[in-house]
Formats: sequence, C-alpha cells, structure tokens
Amino acid sequence: VQYADEKVCIGPAQATKSYLVMSNIIAAATITGADAIHPGYGFLSENSTFAKLCRDNDIVFIGPTPEVIDRMGNKSQARRTMMDAGVPVVPGTKKGVHDVDVALEQARTIGWPIMIKASSGGGGKGMRVSESEEDFADMFNIAQRESVNAFGDNTMYLERAVQNPRHVEVQVLADDHGNAVALCERDCSIQRRNQKLIEEAPARCLTPELRREMGQAAVKAARAVGYEGAGTVEFLLDADGQHFYFMEMNTRIQVEHGITELVTGVDLVRQQLRIASGLPLDLAQEDVTLTGHAIECRINAEDPAADFRPCPGRVEFLHFPGGPGVRVDSALYNGCTLLPYYDSLAAKVMVHAPT
Repeated sequence: VQYADEKVCIGPAQATKSYLVMSNIIAAATITGADAIHPGYGFLSENSTFAKLCRDNDIVFIGPTPEVIDRMGNKSQARRTMMDAGVPVVPGTKKGVHDVDVALEQARTIGWPIMIKASSGGGGKGMRVSESEEDFADMFNIAQRESVNAFGDNTMYLERAVQNPRHVEVQVLADDHGNAVALCERDCSIQRRNQKLIEEAPARCLTPELRREMGQAAVKAARAVGYEGAGTVEFLLDADGQHFYFMEMNTRIQVEHGITELVTGVDLVRQQLRIASGLPLDLAQEDVTLTGHAIECRINAEDPAADFRPCPGRVEFLHFPGGPGVRVDSALYNGCTLLPYYDSLAAKVMVHAPT
C-alpha cells in the first residue's frame, strides 16, 4: 500500500470483511477504472464465483475461466477428469462421498492406509490419514467437520496413502490459442502439517526421462480441462522414484513460483498478463531450458516454543541477505507491525546458483 500510487479502502482488516467480500473488490476495480484483477495466490484466487463476477462486470480475471476453476477446484471431479485423460492418479474413489458408512465400504476395496480429503480442500484443511479400519470413522468425521467449517462443503473423497512419497509439482502455462508448455518442476516435500516450508527447483530426485514424462502428463492435464494461464499440476512421486500420480491442480500462481523463474528465466506473472490479454505464449516447449538450481525458504511469523503458533507483532529488527543469486519477496521492514488477520507467511527467501 505504501508503494502504490492509489489506494482504495475495501473494508476493515479482517479478511471476511474486506479481501473476501467480492462486491468490495469489484467496486474498487470499477471506481479506479481497472480493466483486470490479478488475484494473487490467496483469498479469492481460486474462487469461481469471483471469476464469474469479474466476467459479468467486464473485468478480466487474470487466471482460468470460472468453469475450469470449478472443474479443478473440486478434487474428486478433477480426479475423474484426469482418469479420463489418461493421467496417472492414486487409486481411490471416482466420486465424492458424504456418508461415513458408504466411505468405509469403499475404503475396504482401496486398502489401508487411506487419505481422507475434502473435495473442496486445500492448504492441508479437511485432510486426515486413516491407518486401519478401526480409526476410519473417527478420521472421516474429523476431516468432514473441518471441510464444512473451512469450505462449507461436506463432500469427501478417498485415495490410497502413498507411503514416504515426494511432493513434486510441475509449472504449466497455457493460452487460449491451443498452446501449452511445462516449465520446471519443484520439489516441495519438506512440509509441516501439510504446509510447504522449503521448495527446490529442479527436483533432484527426477531423471531426465521422468522429468519429461511428468511434464507431458502436466500438459495433458492442462489440455484436458481447456486451461488458460499459469497453473501447477501437483504429483506424488512413489518412494521407488519411478511412479508418479496426479494429486491436484492449483489454478493460480503459486507461492513458490519465484524459484521456477530463477531456473528458467521466464517471468511467470508477465506470462499471466500476456495470456489474460489474449496474446499467445511467446515460448515453445523446446525454448524451456534449465539453468542451475534454486531453493526457497518460507519465513513464517511463528513461535517455535509454542508449537509454531502464528506470532504477529512488531518487527523490531530485520536484516535480509543480499547479493548475486539472492531474491527476497517480502513486505517486511524495520518497525512494521505484522497483523494477526492474515497468513503467517512473512517473507520468501530464494537463492540461485549453478549447482
């Protein structure tokens, strides 16, 4: 806000009274004469109702269409779409389930351990692992309650829990002229409570052949839903390092997009703006080359002594690293106050080097 030429009040600090109030965002765009909205990677960025509202008000939503967001945002529907497109998926239910007894019947055919997931989920919410038939009902009910509270949806789906997997995601770009490319993948396996902490690009666990296969599967996934814009196809890589399975697709720019930019030299947000303007991609698959290795550390305002609980407050002293190959994305500065209303992610520190 301090950097901005213009600022518009959209409501009080609480997100539910400001950033999540669609009419306030549309009003801000209208009164400033903005013809496009970039939704970032939180709040309404994967909300199809908001994307449709933008369209109804002749404002470009910088992202995929509402129909595509719906198709990929509903995790069980996305699984069905990927199965039909020939993209490998983890064994599990093909349709959403609502009833614990029905879910238990289906779990018996899938086999344990089982991941119970919210169809509308994300960010680790509405997700539990059942280790056996004995704990299944409890885990299902807990996950379903979380889903209802976080997303207002009691639809769940089940999939076999892949033991000791790596979490590898592929960045894709697609335009409305039929072009789609896979950029570098990112290894996001280091997580706490299903939240990513450290990401690497490229993933050292992939062979060149597997990288090509995974990239092709990601492009196939994007084409299957008529995707436009920047998106991320998330895969689980088996412990044997040979088999990968589609997990979900994020229909927005990712927090960790910066490390892909560092190793490919492609400005992903610039590409989003080009695609949203109706321009074709200005790169083909053969133009994508990888240079060096990049790592991102997410710096969160948390208290390690209190089980990493979010820890808002005043920043008394701040010193960021710098120099060649160092990129810091943050809004922190000495003396600023971190508010309790938003995510605890306070900075992204990225480094890039030849190896």
